[in-house]
Amino acid sequence: MKLSIIISTYNSEEWLHKVLLAYSVQSFDDFEIIVADDGSKEITKKVVDSFQSKFKHPIKYVWQEDIGFRKCRILNEAIIVSSSEYLIFTDGDCIPRKDFVSQHNQYKQKGYFLSGGYFKLPMVTSKSINDEDIIEGKCFSVSWLLKKGLKLNFKISKLLQNSYFTKFMNWITPTKRSWNGHNSSCYKSDIEIINGFNELLSYGGEDRELGERLYNLGLKSKQIRYSAICIHLDHDRSYADLEKIKFNREIRKFNKVNKITRIECGIDKH
Repeated sequence: MKLSIIISTYNSEEWLHKVLLAYSVQSFDDFEIIVADDGSKEITKKVVDSFQSKFKHPIKYVWQEDIGFRKCRILNEAIIVSSSEYLIFTDGDCIPRKDFVSQHNQYKQKGYFLSGGYFKLPMVTSKSINDEDIIEGKCFSVSWLLKKGLKLNFKISKLLQNSYFTKFMNWITPTKRSWNGHNSSCYKSDIEIINGFNELLSYGGEDRELGERLYNLGLKSKQIRYSAICIHLDHDRSYADLEKIKFNREIRKFNKVNKITRIECGIDKH
């Protein structure tokens, strides 16, 4: 298969249903789904199982015990079981537009990782999206979203489908081409060289830390935040811990100064 899509999740079965449904109607279908579950209850597995017949390749499901935020660890487990040479990383609260996978496949290139973004929705709009809205693509329509409680702002321009506008905006956007856990991709071999995600890190920049080590390795990044579109469903972040976020920042600073590529607490632990 061409691609492996790794979707992280934690006790968000309603959102995960919407996300998996959106992947089941992608314009490009030669990929496998790997759900990386950081300790959800049994109902999440039932949601995954309900979609097994909807994809060209079987969904893989990796789970670990819930003993705190350990996203980096379960992502490393997912990388290990992936079957393709190219990996897309996203979250179980990010609904992809129908061309999301095809855009990553189109822009992938040796020596690069792809840096995508998202368009964040308020809770009232997130809740209002049903299966039909996803299948027919209504939830990516600006007029539809405005009717469902979204306030007009410049960022909504991400949802405009015009190839010339998209390329221009990818070029001029001041946003850094960083690794974003909800929408980024790269070759599996590059992640293996740097030993994957740093399992010492909890929530707060842990995704970007991986991208910074890919930069240290010599990779460049392509900006595709206006090409590979996903909408981010609202949720709380009760797992955020200021002390752990501070620790993450110190690790990232150390890695930048010392040009660190490979970390010790990563894939090879497994």
